[in-house]
Amino acid sequence: MVSLTPEPASVDDEERWRAVQERSRAHDGTFVFAVRTTGIYCRPSCRSRRALRDNVDFYSTPQEARDAGYRACHRCSPDDGAGSSFPWIATLCRRLEQPGSVPPLRELAQLVGLSPSHVQRIFTREVGVSPHQYGKARRLENLRDELRSGSDVTSAVFDAGFNSTSTAYAQTRSGLGMTPRRWRDGGRGEDIVYTVVESVLGGILIAASKTGLVAVRIGEEEQMVREVRAEFPLAHIRRDDGLLALQSRTVLAATLGQTSVLNMPLDIAATAFQARVWSALQVIPLGETRSYADVARMIGEPTAIRAVAKACASNPVALVIPCHRVVRSDGTLAGYRWGLKTKEAILEVEGALPLRHVNPSRRS
Repeated sequence: MVSLTPEPASVDDEERWRAVQERSRAHDGTFVFAVRTTGIYCRPSCRSRRALRDNVDFYSTPQEARDAGYRACHRCSPDDGAGSSFPWIATLCRRLEQPGSVPPLRELAQLVGLSPSHVQRIFTREVGVSPHQYGKARRLENLRDELRSGSDVTSAVFDAGFNSTSTAYAQTRSGLGMTPRRWRDGGRGEDIVYTVVESVLGGILIAASKTGLVAVRIGEEEQMVREVRAEFPLAHIRRDDGLLALQSRTVLAATLGQTSVLNMPLDIAATAFQARVWSALQVIPLGETRSYADVARMIGEPTAIRAVAKACASNPVALVIPCHRVVRSDGTLAGYRWGLKTKEAILEVEGALPLRHVNPSRRS
């Protein structure tokens, strides 16, 4: 006789569910939870609205969740950091995500019983950034989430893992560009200037703060201006063609395939994972392409192909970060934030058509 009474949940699953309810960052990297009603899997710390317990399944790895037919959450990027062949890296990541100052390398090495030089070398190779950089990036990422959720600045600073507001303000000037309060407030008090120039690709909007470029977009002028105003609703935004003349000439040269690297200061927000992907894109040579799988391998995340594609799609500065140089593994063009025809036109002027796809793992 088959019983219709549900089997009691395992102790492990009960502990996992408790971690999900508490949004425990300490459990990130140890498992993911998937919601049957949405078809999405998340980190335990994901700040999305909680599902009913009966609709939640747990998986040890993101790959297991994908094999079961679930897709990654766009909010918490659960594939970030997945797939390492060194289990101690997950231990260090959890330690680096805890509140307080970023622990010194020697302390991290003692935690996992390895030498500091070995930890530094392997962690940097596998994760794409050093342990110290990872810790700083996580705090900035958490701070952005806290500020976006409406937390007051002081609470957000400490909830994100900083041990003082002065430390947060010092670090966020380079990580967020704007101060925490102005980031939360949609650029309150920031001066942002923009210009729109005509190119072979159509209209291009270039916008910058005092720190650097905040946006390079391709499309219809009215729509592009509207998008920038929506992103920074409380900033002082004005048009100034003369002030951005140098940036305009540089970007226009890129539309003609006349420059490979655009060394202009940026004022853009990025998660730790996005920063790694965007840095990898900037080393793809003019006239060549890479596949999403290639880029995933370049940053040491061979299974994070979809996450790489998402990072490419969220690139806020067209041409400056050359996400157009990333194609499918079979060499065909995949989606592009500013349209496939635009992507094809850029690759053509850069000399990459017919596609000169180079797999970096096969290069001598």
